[in-house]
Amino acid sequence: MEETEPEDPNLNGTILPGLYDEDETRNSSPRLNKNCLKNVFAVILIFIYLLLMAVAAFLAYQTITDFLEKLKHPVMSVSYKEVLEYDAPGIALFPGMAQLLSCKHYFHDHIPPLENPGQFGKIDCKTEEINYTHPFTNQTMRHALIVRGPTKVRQREVVFLQFRLNKTEQDFTAIDYLLFFSFQEFHNSADKAQFMKDCESSYSMWTFSGGFRTWVKMALVTTTEEDGNRSVEFRQESSVVSYNDRRQPSERSDRLFFVVFEWKDPFIQEVQDIVTGNPWNMIAILCGIFLALFKAADFAKFSIKWMIKIRKRQLRNRTRELKDIS
Repeated sequence: MEETEPEDPNLNGTILPGLYDEDETRNSSPRLNKNCLKNVFAVILIFIYLLLMAVAAFLAYQTITDFLEKLKHPVMSVSYKEVLEYDAPGIALFPGMAQLLSCKHYFHDHIPPLENPGQFGKIDCKTEEINYTHPFTNQTMRHALIVRGPTKVRQREVVFLQFRLNKTEQDFTAIDYLLFFSFQEFHNSADKAQFMKDCESSYSMWTFSGGFRTWVKMALVTTTEEDGNRSVEFRQESSVVSYNDRRQPSERSDRLFFVVFEWKDPFIQEVQDIVTGNPWNMIAILCGIFLALFKAADFAKFSIKWMIKIRKRQLRNRTRELKDIS
């Protein structure tokens, strides 16, 4: 009979401590590494989404600030409107002691040579004279000669005026003038003196000198403000040409003035204050930003719940392992 070795009673139903420790370490190490990576990845995601939320909040603040700034500082929109004819402007001249010798409308810039310079000629322009008090002093009287301006821009209509000043002792002689929007409005006005006072306080004043021919090219600019008020102003380009005086030496003591008025081009410049910021665009951007914020907050909430769930699962597994060991 074969002899068998007696079994050690200490080995029945037990596991050697060295063998258990080695197996437990081998099984738990990959699990711990995996859980650690998950936790690190979740923390990184939460940090990224918190950063995105901060950027979205900054963009929302910047969008609102930019829109409010654009409301305070509108920009000018310039457009050009082409017309066939202008309404006849009013030309207000302040000749002082000078006399109007002739006034006539010409077309296509053709002004024939003067036949009798310094002598009275035909006055074919529609004119009116008005006296009124100065709008700023209310004491000085102003004498104005109102002339109907050119209208037919396509035919290059011009208005040519000639003045004479007798034996002046001044070193410099000039005639002041201003341009206003509508001669017909002045003609139909019930209080023409007040009308001219308002024009002189609203429009710019220019001058042309004696001994020259001054060619004035007018341009019209209309401006629409934020409150809807509409204003009209004239811009002009002028050129001066010396006059060759062929009169007798005895007649040259009288100073002669020549001025031509013409439209520059058939375009009316329209200026309007506009706000570049569109409220609907701002609302759309803010909606997108707030949606991103809510989405980021929802994802962060989901990530936190997921981390809590993973933590609870780890605790349950550890508790189960401890029960199995005991």
